Amino acid sequence: MTIQRMDHVGIIVDDLAAAIDFFTELGFEVQGRFSVGGSLVERIVGLEGVENDAAMLQTPDGNGRLELIQFLSPPAEGDAHRPANTRGLRHIAFAVDDVQATLARLRTHGAELVGELVNYQDSYWLCYVRGPNGIIVELAEKID
Repeated sequence: MTIQRMDHVGIIVDDLAAAIDFFTELGFEVQGRFSVGGSLVERIVGLEGVENDAAMLQTPDGNGRLELIQFLSPPAEGDAHRPANTRGLRHIAFAVDDVQATLARLRTHGAELVGELVNYQDSYWLCYVRGPNGIIVELAEKID
């Protein structure tokens, strides 16, 4: 038995509205917003008293989805601004057609470069951007 596909990536955020704005600026489309909680959710995530608001977003090509989750109870834990070399899921990467224009748009949503925008071996323009809640997004523009 093998996996069928990657369904989605879940990202915990402190400000759901800001995260939705950030990712829709990248081109994601909101599929739906919802609230969940109760005993079934508690059993799935291994926490008591779970209540959260969430949104499911989809890439323009329909092949990728993000679930943005804001825990109302219990509150989210951890430092959102950990460095790029922290163990675990640390960044999510997207191919863009114009990295400079994308950076300019994301900066209006509070995004900041983690390092620099770099021409990587004349193949890609690459950079890491820290968005809302410390989310690190890698932007990649193929150099033709």
